[in-house]
Amino acid sequence: MFHLRPKSLPSLAESILLILLSIGIISYFIIFVQGPAPHVPILLAILIMMTYGFLKKMSFKELQDGMIQGAQTGMGAVLLFFLIGILISSWMASGTIPALMDVAFTLAGGPWFLAIVFAVTAIVGVAMGSSFTTAATVGVAFMGVAQSMDLSLAMTAGAVVSGAFFGDKMSPLSDTTNLASTVVKVDLFDHIKNMAWTTVPAFILSFVLFILLSPQSQGGEEQLAGFQAGLAETSLMHWTSWIPLVVLIAFTATKRPAFMALAASSITATLIAGFRGVMEWSALWSTWFDGYTANTSNDAVNSLLSRGGMNGMLFTVSLVILALALGGLYFKTGVIPAILESVQNGLQTARSVTLSTAFTAIGINLAIGEQYLSILLTGEAYQDAYEKAGLARKNLSRTLEDAGTVINPLVPWSVCGVFLADVLGVPVLTYLPFAFFCLLSPILTILFGLTGKTLTKKPVEQTKVARSS
Repeated sequence: MFHLRPKSLPSLAESILLILLSIGIISYFIIFVQGPAPHVPILLAILIMMTYGFLKKMSFKELQDGMIQGAQTGMGAVLLFFLIGILISSWMASGTIPALMDVAFTLAGGPWFLAIVFAVTAIVGVAMGSSFTTAATVGVAFMGVAQSMDLSLAMTAGAVVSGAFFGDKMSPLSDTTNLASTVVKVDLFDHIKNMAWTTVPAFILSFVLFILLSPQSQGGEEQLAGFQAGLAETSLMHWTSWIPLVVLIAFTATKRPAFMALAASSITATLIAGFRGVMEWSALWSTWFDGYTANTSNDAVNSLLSRGGMNGMLFTVSLVILALALGGLYFKTGVIPAILESVQNGLQTARSVTLSTAFTAIGINLAIGEQYLSILLTGEAYQDAYEKAGLARKNLSRTLEDAGTVINPLVPWSVCGVFLADVLGVPVLTYLPFAFFCLLSPILTILFGLTGKTLTKKPVEQTKVARSS
């Protein structure tokens, strides 16, 4: 995984015990202590693994090298995370995201309320790249609409969560999407295109189900109009606001690296905002670090548009570094290699590898309640298995998102579950049956794994090299 070769492998029972101990500590802090961030329990797990390494007569330098090499595998994601923060703030200033929001709210005026809630939050989620922000702003607005129309809050929350996590999964701005592609070493846009095989059917099925559940009567147009009026008050929306999106699409269509696409679009958006006089140049460049801050008479719109910047990504970056450092210790001490070695004979087929990956990602979400760890640990653990099974790595990154990213909001004690239940005012177990997209994604990836459909094989030459190594 990290190219770390332990001197000796511990027994399977010892390895499982250490994993369960680490997971237990992290779970205890997240579920019972309910600290503000999972960083502290992960650090404690790191200290436990270091103590185990010392008991195995390993030097501090060996353990430190393991943590460093583990963290190094995430540096590509770290750089992308910073660029994503810059892109969001620059798109706010140029009016690109406000323009996308305005289109989304216009679409909400039609029939099929629940289906439109799902579609609009999906559009906003892709534009924002954040399920949290989408749910806490547009999602809250739709919950207010549902309450005023005396509609099912559970169904509306299910539609909001489904749409928000469609965006979190498919947006090139999403930290989980970038993390999954980077950890597995797959191009970001190749990863997104490959996810369409499971994501598009899940989206269509969810949309149809929400149509069937939608009420016949309509209402709530005044609240949506209030949001649009607040967006117009910012004076950010302009025909030039679409140029940064065109630039991003152009770079994507020509298969440029994600880093270049995000950088070019950010610079374009910043220049547009500067020449239009949205704010002073010094303040505009400051938004690259601090993020954009909206100032309108509509507090909900201010909350919607005030975000972005590198500073806003430091939480994710620090978590990625700690989690990868823990993963490096798992490999350096031989804990994960011992577990993989014990099951490697059973992971020779596409079916067994896909199923094992999916259930591992789901299990980590249930045990730890942290979607980043479900992606990081599962992704690092199964790369060699996919190589030996003759499968392209983009199959792994897709399964990580199908069974990792979208499962977290369905776990009541998870970070996403606790957050969503709070902002939407609906308990997780209440909206869970209606979060159709999040339920269908892992089901489809497991079905495709069983049948072998949509799985991409590696070239024969690369497969032979992988099996002989």
